[in-house]
Amino acid sequence: MTEQFSKPDMQRLISTISETMMKVITDPVGFYQSMPRAGGYVEPLVFAVIMGVIGGLIQAVLSIFGIGFTGTILVALASILLVPIMIAIFGFVGAAILFVIWRLLGSQEPFETAYRCGAYATAISPVTTVLGIIPYIGPILGVVWMTYLMIIASIQVHQVKPRTALIVFGVLGGLLVLSSISSQFAARKMEKQLDKFQSELGRIDEMKPEEAGKAVGEFLKGMQEGIEKK
Repeated sequence: MTEQFSKPDMQRLISTISETMMKVITDPVGFYQSMPRAGGYVEPLVFAVIMGVIGGLIQAVLSIFGIGFTGTILVALASILLVPIMIAIFGFVGAAILFVIWRLLGSQEPFETAYRCGAYATAISPVTTVLGIIPYIGPILGVVWMTYLMIIASIQVHQVKPRTALIVFGVLGGLLVLSSISSQFAARKMEKQLDKFQSELGRIDEMKPEEAGKAVGEFLKGMQEGIEKK
């Protein structure tokens, strides 16, 4: 009896989540126009976590096949757990930031509404995870897409004037794009330094102590420069 009861519930949950995901992706204006502004945190939280699980699975598969972020199978599998946890935690942090921004822009909506706007925007995360394998362009597209959704949410849910929403979130999105580009440059430089260090490590037994110390020093210097630029 329990199985007969739970199976339809699971099917309804999957159907609801997939429909919500497609609505956000294909018709964000229509979605935010009809989005319930209240009703509790459980539903949007579950949605965001499931989107995180899907994104983590995609990232793990890409990693195993050496696409995008590469690492061990253990790291790839860990991302399946870490990504949804990070989304669940930082979803509330991000909602707090959005809540403050929208209040400053004149919105009278409560924190719960701000959380719902951000949580359902995670519908794009499986797609942006795939886009992320494209160097530089992929992450930028993800930032631009999320910025667009926040502009739509500002207009349709928080009644912010379109011009104001475009300027405020456009500037924030632009800053995030610049940060993304800078981070990617730094990450690629650090990756090159790591590859160089690994190759040097392979023949470290053949080096003199002075040469080995110099190789380690150059690696640490490159890492420090990458962190400072980041």
